[in-house]
Amino acid sequence: MSLEEFRHSAAGPDAEPPPGLSTALQALWHDARGDWDRAHACAQAGPGREGAWVHAYLHRKEGDESNAAYWYQRANRPAAGGPLADEWAAIARTLLA
Repeated sequence: MSLEEFRHSAAGPDAEPPPGLSTALQALWHDARGDWDRAHACAQAGPGREGAWVHAYLHRKEGDESNAAYWYQRANRPAAGGPLADEWAAIARTLLA
């Protein structure tokens, strides 16, 4: 699935996550729909570094920089800066590859 197909799958009032998404991608999908709580629940359920990376992004989006820093460390990623939309796309692109 391409990044654009992934984004498009989250559009529409009755959209459902595509089958077979990892929990980390499900988290990004719900975040794209504006459902931070559900996105956070998916990120917490996601094992390993992928879930930790999305978890870090979500806490950064929330404005909780110290919590985000913890999760970036767990993901073995540098703390992100710059626009949140760019980070979302970078994470999605990486996880979709």
